[in-house]
Amino acid sequence: MRLPDMPLHDPFIVADKKTGTYYLYTSNDRSVSGVDGTGTMVYRSRNLRDWMRPVVIFLAADQEGLWTTHGGWAPEVHEWGGKYYLFTTLHDQDKPLPIPPPSQWGTPFPIGNYMRGTITAVSDSLLGPFTVIDPSRPTPPENLMTLDGTLYVDPSGQPWMVYAHEWLQIIDGTMEAIRLTPDLSGTVGDPTCLFKASDAFWISEQIPGGVPHQLPPYVTDGPQLYRTSDKSLIMLWSTYEKNLANPDGTVGGLYVQTYAVSKSGDIKGPWSQRRPLVRNDSGHGMLFHTFDGRLMMVLHRPFNNARGKLYEMQLLGHELRVLRQRTDLDGGG
Repeated sequence: MRLPDMPLHDPFIVADKKTGTYYLYTSNDRSVSGVDGTGTMVYRSRNLRDWMRPVVIFLAADQEGLWTTHGGWAPEVHEWGGKYYLFTTLHDQDKPLPIPPPSQWGTPFPIGNYMRGTITAVSDSLLGPFTVIDPSRPTPPENLMTLDGTLYVDPSGQPWMVYAHEWLQIIDGTMEAIRLTPDLSGTVGDPTCLFKASDAFWISEQIPGGVPHQLPPYVTDGPQLYRTSDKSLIMLWSTYEKNLANPDGTVGGLYVQTYAVSKSGDIKGPWSQRRPLVRNDSGHGMLFHTFDGRLMMVLHRPFNNARGKLYEMQLLGHELRVLRQRTDLDGGG
């Protein structure tokens, strides 16, 4: 298979040097995996161009006592402590969250939401099968509507989960971080807010003049963290532009890949925002190195009926830039 033929939303690549294989994780899609159900599948390749048909490595329905079997978004796999850990986002519309009082998160009125959050599963292999560690609840605080949890390990060796706090609950979505226990089975302490989606200065520059309703929501999606050679910390993340005046008087825009920098190197920042890396309904990207040492970014485009796109990247200190799209690998578009 090749990328133009591969359903691929929220891509995540593990470049496994031991086997010389790239593992590309995404949500299960029956049309290519042949397996029904919410879960995670993985494509494999030796060259980033030719891929094996996917195999399913996690199914929600196979997990005993799991709190929901809906969702399966943004799967990613990390090696930690000699094992492999899968993070993926589930949700259940039949499990409403307590409605916070007005203004708890800056909202002027109460908003009803439902349980959504990242679960953690473990396996001895990149090919699974993965077993949920705590089937009773998501890993982040369950009263928060969250998604797209990722693993970050600070210089002291402390693991964190960084996730997006949904705009659906707080209007101006945030990126937050919470400490994890050493076995990644639970959290320690309270979450820390890293930044708000509206902190991206370029969003307000885009808003068409003379259009009413130029207010939130502002969306946070897809955090991914990387340490740079100058010991800064960068975070890839995605949001929606606000550059289109809709007929109903609202302002909208397409999905976009951007990033932020913590020059202190501390997960708590302060974080400064950078301009988007890739526009045109593109996002949920992550960085990896090829086996010959090239820095690459994989993301999906468009948001609906998404396919994987590959970009060769350059990191200058803590500034990230796109060198070129690898159309020889992803088919262009």
